[in-house]
Amino acid sequence: QVQLVESGGGLVQPGGSLRLSCPASEYIRDYYAIGWFRSAPGKTREGVACFSSGVRGSYYADSVKGRFTISTDDAQNTVYLEMNYLEPEDTAVYYCAAGTGAYGSRCLSWIEYDYWGQGTQVTVSS
Repeated sequence: QVQLVESGGGLVQPGGSLRLSCPASEYIRDYYAIGWFRSAPGKTREGVACFSSGVRGSYYADSVKGRFTISTDDAQNTVYLEMNYLEPEDTAVYYCAAGTGAYGSRCLSWIEYDYWGQGTQVTVSS
C-alpha cells in the first residue's frame, strides 16, 4: 500500500506562492497516476493537476492553468505542486493521491485513485 504525506501548506496573501510536497513510500513514477486535489467547504472535490497513467501527460484544471505546476523528483519519490499567483478561491485542503488506470484527462477525476494523503491546508487571505 502506497503511503503519501503532504506538506507545505499555510497562510499566504493573494498573489503569493506556495510549494506543496508529497513524498511517497515507494517508487510510483512508472506505475501510477499521480494527482493533486482540493476540497473546500461547500464545494465538490476538485482535481487540480495530475500526471496520467501510462504515457506521462500532465493535465490541469482550467482554474489553475498557467498558475500551478505539477512535477516529480523520481529519485526522492516525491510529487510537488508549485502554486503561483494564488487567489482567495484557491483556499482549500489539498491532497495528493496515487492510482492505477487513470489514463489521459481521467487523472483529474478523484474516483480513479486508490491512495490518499491526509491533506494540507492552504489559505489565501490578506
